[in-house]
Amino acid sequence: MNQAPIDVYTWPTPNGHKVHIMLEECRLPYVAHAVDIGKGEQFEADFLKISPNNKIPAITDPNGPGGKPISLFESGAILVYLAGKTGKFMPSTDRAKFDVLQWLMFQMGGVGPMLGQAHHFRLYAPEKLPYAVERYTNEAKRIYGVIDKQLSKNRFIAGRTYSIADIAIFPWLRSWENQGVTLTDYPHLKVWFDGIAARPAVKRGVAVLADRRKPLTGDKEREILFGKQQYTQR
Repeated sequence: MNQAPIDVYTWPTPNGHKVHIMLEECRLPYVAHAVDIGKGEQFEADFLKISPNNKIPAITDPNGPGGKPISLFESGAILVYLAGKTGKFMPSTDRAKFDVLQWLMFQMGGVGPMLGQAHHFRLYAPEKLPYAVERYTNEAKRIYGVIDKQLSKNRFIAGRTYSIADIAIFPWLRSWENQGVTLTDYPHLKVWFDGIAARPAVKRGVAVLADRRKPLTGDKEREILFGKQQYTQR
């Protein structure tokens, strides 16, 4: 019996790539629906019904728990859901599971937000603020150091096996140059990074909608992504 595809509402960003990679690794059928965040499509009513925080990615699975449809937003929650659905990339024992989950939370609470701020103040802010650039560049380097130390003792982020922790962290490190980081300064991380990047499913995942993403140059796009439109109550 063929499984109905999962609908993925997404854009080629690190958070979008996390879910693309997981779907590819699990070999789940899916349809990617582009939500062009530079045009403000994340604020449209239909998207807000499944992602009330107006952020990509979000999914709708017609074959959710109990055979009933389910919609989910937040990329970390989606990774946990897909791991539970397939029994893949999440350990079965409690101790190993919590090892994975703590590193997943590290990505969601630290890696994503801090590297996102490094991107913003180094590349996108209308005014270069030396304090902000220095603060978030240094924080990026600190985070890379934490990961490098962990990988000096483990083959993968959460231990001996590839997991959703690796899938969550990897896409955020693909723009290391924009974060003010030199990858060779973190040798254990670089070995891990190169190995993840070579995985066929990862290559397919980061290619999803990749041709749609363009450099952010226009004032209108900046206003949509970083201006007052973000703060309008909907």
